[in-house]
Amino acid sequence: MLILQRKEGESLLIGDEIEISILSVEAGRVRLAIEAPKSISILRAELKKAAEVNREAADEEVSPLALLGMLPEHGRGKSPQEPTP
Repeated sequence: MLILQRKEGESLLIGDEIEISILSVEAGRVRLAIEAPKSISILRAELKKAAEVNREAADEEVSPLALLGMLPEHGRGKSPQEPTP
């Protein structure tokens, strides 16, 4: 991992086609501008992680009723439980 310090108005290059510019630094937040070819995907890391978690959950074969705890236990025919306040 490369760690750099940049000031507002400065930029850095990744290869020949990607430029990241620092637009502003205010109240602990950094605003970036990224110039890259359209063929390169740019996605916030937390969105990629959420998409992976959603994909894994969708792959599980679990009934929505089971997730809500509303299926009968061991086939004994219990009725759905009332939600607790």
